[in-house]
Amino acid sequence: MIDRQRIDKWLWHSRVVRTRTAAADLTAAGHVRVNGERVKAPSRMLRLGDVVTVSLYHGIRVLKVTGFAGQRGSGAAARLLFDELGANAGGGELARSERGE
Repeated sequence: MIDRQRIDKWLWHSRVVRTRTAAADLTAAGHVRVNGERVKAPSRMLRLGDVVTVSLYHGIRVLKVTGFAGQRGSGAAARLLFDELGANAGGGELARSERGE
């Protein structure tokens, strides 16, 4: 079982971005925070329970890490890797508690 993973791999496996290179570029540009601290290195390791904030062109996503994957899977599998903690500024999906789940 994986207990930690690089931020660039996790962003790619969780389908926040389309490619691992895009994940590394996003991180290196300073658009990713882990537990409130800006991350500059794509090699930064994530642990279960970390809160990842990602600034994307369509808004901000706040995600709590709930799992890791050894390889990139389907969209359904990717959704098991995080909990969405809030609605983003771009009108994105609401957190489960806000949807009434």
